[in-house]
Amino acid sequence: MARVTVNGVQKVYPNGFKAIHGVDIDIADGEFVVLVGPSGCGKSTLLRMVAGLERVTDGTISIDGKVINDLEPAERDIAMVFQNYALYPHMSVYNNMAYGLKIRGLSKAEIEDRVKKASAILELNEDLLIRSPRQLSGGQRQRVAMGRAIVREPSVFLFDEPLSNLDAKLRVQMRLEIKKLQERLGITSIYVTHDQVEAMTLGHRLMVLNEGRVEQLGTPIELYERPASIFVAGFIGSPAMNFMDAKVGSDSRSIDLPGGERLPLNGTGAEAGRPVTLGIRPEHLERASGQEGVAHLNVDLIEHLGADSLVHGHFGNDRTDLTVRVQGTLNMGPGDTFDFSVAPDHLHLFDPQSGARIA
Repeated sequence: MARVTVNGVQKVYPNGFKAIHGVDIDIADGEFVVLVGPSGCGKSTLLRMVAGLERVTDGTISIDGKVINDLEPAERDIAMVFQNYALYPHMSVYNNMAYGLKIRGLSKAEIEDRVKKASAILELNEDLLIRSPRQLSGGQRQRVAMGRAIVREPSVFLFDEPLSNLDAKLRVQMRLEIKKLQERLGITSIYVTHDQVEAMTLGHRLMVLNEGRVEQLGTPIELYERPASIFVAGFIGSPAMNFMDAKVGSDSRSIDLPGGERLPLNGTGAEAGRPVTLGIRPEHLERASGQEGVAHLNVDLIEHLGADSLVHGHFGNDRTDLTVRVQGTLNMGPGDTFDFSVAPDHLHLFDPQSGARIA
């Protein structure tokens, strides 16, 4: 196990494109950190720099205080699990897991002991160990890829979108297995994904990247409850947060919505009359009627999901779109009116120009 420190790391390619803009993070021994963001944000590039597959242009990467910038991947005591499994098709499952140990010169007895222990952890029985990768399901192949990493007994695990090729049900299952595995082994882990649900469920902390810059670093709950920017607020949470143009009321204790409706607002320090971007999560819009602080949504579509329903509609003269998440089914349809209110604690205010959260 190890502590990983990334200090002022930048990546600039020969054509001048800057993929990573000065990233800093200190990952504690045994911590599970998830790098999350849309495609092209730099998360895989950052992971590959930790692995030694990409050169660091500026800054340093350290493991337990030792700078590893110039070390070859094999010298870094890391193990990486790839999106495409990267298994040797002509080798059995056992030999795929054992190969890295053989080239390191471990004894046959030590190799067999490590492979057996990893197989037990991942529930890979003897019948599976003699098969070739093409005889395995996607989930089994991913287990073998993780087993190959486990037998190395590395200081750091690196995961590069390992579940992207699996179907939805299997992704949930494998996500739980990775979580339990990391907690059981206690190995420092860095995990890359574009799936915010994976990020929220797996990570002790999340780093949200946007165009090579860190938008926010914190626990899943911190990012959900107090997103630092419009980008983070829109990326974390499913369904995505609703956004609309609004204005702080004349008393600074309310927020004026499009169409003239008004919701109560806790004191924020925002000056009266200030234009803001208002963010409200779909699950925080509550059905209400006949009271102050109620707005009226014109229903366009309802999605019944079983335990929940999503109400899509619009309100105000500019037909601001809004999504509401309610429990259970809803006996409504297009053209109906859905009256809603929001607790003041669940209103998020952002600066329209910078996108930054208004404290």
